[in-house]
Amino acid sequence: MILQNLASKKGKVAGHNIQSWAKRKRRSGISSQDGIFYYSTDRKSNKPLLEELAKEHVRDLANNQKAKKVARDIDKDFFMSILGSSATKREAKSYIQRFTPSKVSATPTKPISAVTEPKPQGLINGVNLGGFYAPTSVKASPKFVQNPSKEIIHVAGPELHVALVKIRAPQTLGDEILNGIGKTLSQLGRLGLISVVVVDCNETQDGQPIQGWRDFAIQQGNRIVSAIDANADAGARLIDNIIGLSEKSNKPQYGSRLQTNAHVTFRKLLMTPLRRGVIPVVPSVGYTDISQSTVPISACDTVLALAKELAGFPAETLPDEDPEGVKARLQSLRDEVSLDRLIILDPLGGIPTPDRPNGYHVFLNMEQEFEPAKENLVKKMHTPEGKNSLETKEREKGASDLEMRNPFSKFIEVEFPSPQVVGRIPDSPTPENLDSSKQESWNHLQNLQLARTVLSILPPSSSALLTTPEEAANSGRQAPFQAGGVGTRRHRNPLIHNLLTDKPVFSSSLPIGRLGRNKAATSMEPLPLNASITPTTFAKHGMPITIFPNPKLASWQPPVPGTPNLALTDSYIDLPRLVHLIEDSFGRKLDVKDYLDRVNGRMAGVIIAGEYEGGALLTWELPPGVVDDGSPESRARMVPYLDKFAVLKKSQGSGGVADAVFTSMVRDCFPNGVVWRSRSTNVVNKWYFERSRGTWKLPDAGWTMFWTTPDMDRQTFLDYEGVCRGIQPSWADNKSLLD
Repeated sequence: MILQNLASKKGKVAGHNIQSWAKRKRRSGISSQDGIFYYSTDRKSNKPLLEELAKEHVRDLANNQKAKKVARDIDKDFFMSILGSSATKREAKSYIQRFTPSKVSATPTKPISAVTEPKPQGLINGVNLGGFYAPTSVKASPKFVQNPSKEIIHVAGPELHVALVKIRAPQTLGDEILNGIGKTLSQLGRLGLISVVVVDCNETQDGQPIQGWRDFAIQQGNRIVSAIDANADAGARLIDNIIGLSEKSNKPQYGSRLQTNAHVTFRKLLMTPLRRGVIPVVPSVGYTDISQSTVPISACDTVLALAKELAGFPAETLPDEDPEGVKARLQSLRDEVSLDRLIILDPLGGIPTPDRPNGYHVFLNMEQEFEPAKENLVKKMHTPEGKNSLETKEREKGASDLEMRNPFSKFIEVEFPSPQVVGRIPDSPTPENLDSSKQESWNHLQNLQLARTVLSILPPSSSALLTTPEEAANSGRQAPFQAGGVGTRRHRNPLIHNLLTDKPVFSSSLPIGRLGRNKAATSMEPLPLNASITPTTFAKHGMPITIFPNPKLASWQPPVPGTPNLALTDSYIDLPRLVHLIEDSFGRKLDVKDYLDRVNGRMAGVIIAGEYEGGALLTWELPPGVVDDGSPESRARMVPYLDKFAVLKKSQGSGGVADAVFTSMVRDCFPNGVVWRSRSTNVVNKWYFERSRGTWKLPDAGWTMFWTTPDMDRQTFLDYEGVCRGIQPSWADNKSLLD
């Protein structure tokens, strides 16, 4: 039986094979020749398909190789930009601490409610007293509580570091410059600083918006978006519907000193792309709150509206809103975003100044230098009537008529100015009333005021950078070869350098001659200094610089016998804080009594930065062999000497404290030169070398002498050397050690 079944199965299989062979024979042609069978098929050849697949595969490989090459070039530019910043170890450590994302923590926070349940009375200071205060049945009875508050868990994400970037007149920039700016902004994003770009097209003519202004602004915004998309993985997004315009100008609001009716209406539309690493590009287009009409607004108002929103200043609050709830809400907004930079890209560059040969401020201490910079620009804009009249001078400073007539009112308006004085530039002409030669000063003045206003609402660590689009587009780019024999030199990008170091491209106290001069490509002659130095201004809120005595009232002169002289024990000098500053900076204890005995009667002046964060003590010293009799000959031989230059350790290497003090010393106090000494092994000597006009290592003394005196003769040099050799240290720990 088994054999029969097996034979039956084999028969079926054989029959199936015969049928399959017959079908295949019908589909294919079989021919025989000389006993040899040849088989053929009616199917078409796969050769063209295989060739097409092979070509597609080759194209994919080529595209992959091209993409890898582009990625390598982008990475090369990125790393070369970082290496070109020349950040020190301390600056790199500071950057890492600031931009390292904090760990995400989920901490339950209870929202504040008008109805809160009292704590159980049975738990007093953690001790369960049972029903001592009330029966359990009473405490467990139902209570009439509508909408009881629920515990909500807020997950705090990493803080976003944001830079506000305003690009003026992008319609005048070529695609190459915009592409370079897009590359730089993408590199800033890779370094942890994502940008919000504001488009400033100046779409007005004779005070009226030009026809088609909105389409023009959006067109320029799309150009910027395309430039960023070509260089960034996350790309950019045009957002033209988030700026609202209040139609009630007298409405009280937070941040009213900013003097702008513009505000952000849809925060989510701004924050969603930022969290994804996408760069928002915002044209200067506003929508009225009530009628929703589209109106052009100034780019400065757009920047101020975004700055208020990112800094955590709401546009308005309800009258019956709980203050504690407002506080908690504002704190959550400020924890979400850190507005670190204001970057203004203007074809005119930084803020001009007549005090530097290159014509631009390098570092602008807003607390100290805002008013002089503003007055300089106002004078360039117009020539007021009655140049020597007191009223004209006061009006240039923004004083009101009431302030002119009443001294007490003058004090009140200067010390506690109204929002109108702070937020706007008083009596400043509109750009339509200026000729082309004064238009630049007006634009500079707007940039200066914008930087001042934004920095006033941000933490002291925030900063502003004003430069040209060409400098911002220079992202690690190597200069073309110059036939003059100079070779190639990589130019620093001020935006990358400033992010990594929190400093300008070069120090503000550095003499202009130390910067060197570039040579033209077709000539061996060096370029003018103003053509070889970047027109970039780095600004911070800064700190006040106090100088005793004030050199603006009278220049510093050698002491005259019988006249009162400055002493460190005077009431307006905080001697304990000054001693702490010196001891903290040098790391040594000062013999205060011995030091006061030596310098009292010889003090030339004291420079104090901020709240004794830095300072300099300067004296008049007599060279050896000169009799101190107070005669004109003796006073003429007195040497201006920098006795102590100190900066708190926490402020060393950042904040520009040392630069601010040194600049005040050589510019305001001793413009004709000063001398000082330092240990030959002092690590600060490199900083001194760059800022001095000359140095000399004193033989067999262990000192290096520095001076800033121009055109020094032999007698002056010998006097300097004698003073630096003869001064004895005043340290309490070990006087044999050099200070």
